[in-house]
Amino acid sequence: MVLVTAARDYINRMLQDISGMKVLILDSQTVSAVSVVYSQSELLQKEVFLVELVDSIYKSKESMSHLKAVYFLRPSSENIQHLRRQLANPRFGEYHLFFSNMLKDTQIHILADSDEQEVVQQVQEFYADFVAVEPYHFTLNIPSNHLYMLPAVVDPSSLQHFCDRVVDGIAAVFLALKRRPVIRYQRTSDIAKRIAQETAKLMYQQEIGLFDFRRTEISPLLLILDRRDDPVTPLLNQWTYQAMVHELIGIQDNKVDLRSIGDFPKDQQEVVLSSEQDTFFKANMYENFGDIGMNIKRMVDEFQQVAKSNQSIQTIEDMARFVENYPEYKKMHGNVSKHVTLVTEMSKMVEERKLMLVSETEQELACNGGQGAAFEAVTNLLNNENVSDIDRLRLVMLYALRYEKDSPVQLMQLFNKLASRSAKYKPGLVQFLLKQAGVDKRTGDLYGNRDFMNIARNMARGLKGVENVYTQHQPLLFQTMESIIKGRLRDVDYPFLGNHFQQGRPQDVIIFIVGGTTYEESRSVALENANNSGIRFILGGSVILNSKRFLKDLEDAQRTAKSSSNII
Repeated sequence: MVLVTAARDYINRMLQDISGMKVLILDSQTVSAVSVVYSQSELLQKEVFLVELVDSIYKSKESMSHLKAVYFLRPSSENIQHLRRQLANPRFGEYHLFFSNMLKDTQIHILADSDEQEVVQQVQEFYADFVAVEPYHFTLNIPSNHLYMLPAVVDPSSLQHFCDRVVDGIAAVFLALKRRPVIRYQRTSDIAKRIAQETAKLMYQQEIGLFDFRRTEISPLLLILDRRDDPVTPLLNQWTYQAMVHELIGIQDNKVDLRSIGDFPKDQQEVVLSSEQDTFFKANMYENFGDIGMNIKRMVDEFQQVAKSNQSIQTIEDMARFVENYPEYKKMHGNVSKHVTLVTEMSKMVEERKLMLVSETEQELACNGGQGAAFEAVTNLLNNENVSDIDRLRLVMLYALRYEKDSPVQLMQLFNKLASRSAKYKPGLVQFLLKQAGVDKRTGDLYGNRDFMNIARNMARGLKGVENVYTQHQPLLFQTMESIIKGRLRDVDYPFLGNHFQQGRPQDVIIFIVGGTTYEESRSVALENANNSGIRFILGGSVILNSKRFLKDLEDAQRTAKSSSNII
């Protein structure tokens, strides 16, 4: 329960010590951090009667001196300016200011100078500068995520802004956990190295006192990776519940917006998918799509039994029991209809886009050799009228990543076919992906064909056969975690930063992927943690990707690179 608990504790401490009616004022980032760990009903229990955004609250001039204002903001210069304006004409009786990260001295002076009417009761730093979507998975929701793919010369100030946000997020996680890590990074990635260096500078030089927790146990490990080392995982269709919902519909801060796929009743237009609030989802989030259907049927049957028993109200006692159980009944009804709706909609998409056919070839490209058969399968799917443009593009990308060195002639044939079949996607995007994440750029053994141990493991798996052809792929992150558990993560590929080395095996490992994580990877982390190997893994990234977002980032980076005159 690590990260969710840490974030909840901060919000509890903010709200419970301030008695009376409150307004909670957030910014576009902290609203995500709060919403994933705290429900609206829980806020009401803490006497929060109004939640507002800091950049829109001053539009109203109405005095609300009966309310106490609790601000929870990132310590950005824009937010400090908003506060300055709002403190000049205070609308609320008291102001309690909480910041999600470290304040600069200059910012504290600005706030002090602005508080002429002495309405500010306290200023504190509560380090919840991350979105804890699950106990062991966090994201930073960085809008311009494509910047990690660009050389520093293209847009130095935007890239610095991106790096600052990542370093702030990582720092907040370790301040929340009250630990200071030993840092390693992926050697082939400039951006991973830069973020590692800036994080180390903050923790071991600039804020050395803040991070000195005087702990005696072995330091945790922070490993900084680059998304481009495994471009395959975000390109694949998914067949486990949580990952599949994100791939086909989209999850943002544990909420699913169904308006993009059809007309639904008002109470079903946006649904919450949180393992903290939904027991069915918690039990099934990592299950295969086929099993989900069976489990939902079981849930529907249970609900029908409850509904039937509610129909036989004959006595006053029956009526009292029904009224008492009604909130639970209503919640159960909402839960059943939510999951039935999601699975029904996804089944339609699977059928319409022929995703079982597409996915079988994707998994073959990701997991098995056999270039001739792969070329034939991809060609057939490119010719299939039912296959969508985005699926055609992903198939060609997966083929190109696997066989870029083996079959340049056939690769050109696929480029030409893609250009003729899917006018929207130019082959240039596939070449840009190879430039970004081709075999010469990668550190890890993505296809298990470089390292003898991996070749042997793949052969054994091939002989045994696979349980499910659609979920045979394992992300590169799985291998990385195995290497850490066995103490085999090579120093030459993942060097330590500075002279801080690991003394013994770490008990906590935080892996941060610059460029974003996937729900397939967070599933690997959750399953690894359930194995009780003695190491607890936490996964974080700049965003949470699905194939649509990964392709958008690629397109944005390609466009920026093209339009930049600095690129040589």
